[in-house]
Amino acid sequence: MSILQITVLAIIQGLTEFLPVSSSAHLILPSKLLGWPDQGIGFDVAVHVGTLLAVICYYMADLVKITSFTCEALVKRRMSPIAKIGFCLVIATVPAALCGIFFEKYISSVMRSIEVIAYATIAFGLLLGLSSYVNRHLVWRNILNIEGQRPDSLRKMTFSQAVIIGCAQALALIPGTSRSGITLTAGLFLGLRPEAAARFSFLLSIPIIAASGCLEGVKLFNHPELAGASWTDMLIGMSLSFVIAIAVIHWFMKYISKSGMWLFVIYRVILGLILLSLF
Repeated sequence: MSILQITVLAIIQGLTEFLPVSSSAHLILPSKLLGWPDQGIGFDVAVHVGTLLAVICYYMADLVKITSFTCEALVKRRMSPIAKIGFCLVIATVPAALCGIFFEKYISSVMRSIEVIAYATIAFGLLLGLSSYVNRHLVWRNILNIEGQRPDSLRKMTFSQAVIIGCAQALALIPGTSRSGITLTAGLFLGLRPEAAARFSFLLSIPIIAASGCLEGVKLFNHPELAGASWTDMLIGMSLSFVIAIAVIHWFMKYISKSGMWLFVIYRVILGLILLSLF
């Protein structure tokens, strides 16, 4: 792999893993426009490890606290608000895991066309915009105290909300959907504050990215000839995706506290139209 290909693909992975813009749509462009060969499973695993380490490092304090309180709740059989977050994360992971087991091969073989990715990029982008609009109206209703105060953190999140967000995450198997985008959409529709919805989405990405990396790692172990990239390429890609992902998480959390999702909605629509016009 050339240093340009390594840099571009690692940056794309670091950016699109956590922004609601669809990594599938972005990964098509460089390969189609520049004619790059497939980077191989090894590089895919490396950049996924980079983004996984980024979100773990960024939320390390939260993860330690949630894990300890969840384990304590299991031992003492006494629920606490922080332990409830841990159980919500487990519950929300199950639908995507089950759908991945039963439908991933079908989706990857049937729905990988550019048309599907482009239309999904546009459609789920518009849905994100609608959820942001609905959520902002809920904010004003709460400010006016029409229906009481909405929880400002994940400690009051319900198990039913976790199930709905988990089912929404399963839709991310459709190329062009964006895992972070669809979980944010569900959280906003449910009335979570944007910061809380994003935080839950990022925490929820950990088991999914880890599972995806493990599956690709097993393929690589069984078929080492599919690695494609060298160890140096993979190390550079992992490092770049790690740094970019850390910066993206930090920026996004600050951005959504002041702005809505319309920047990403407009961007997704334009990107989808570009894909349809070019390919």
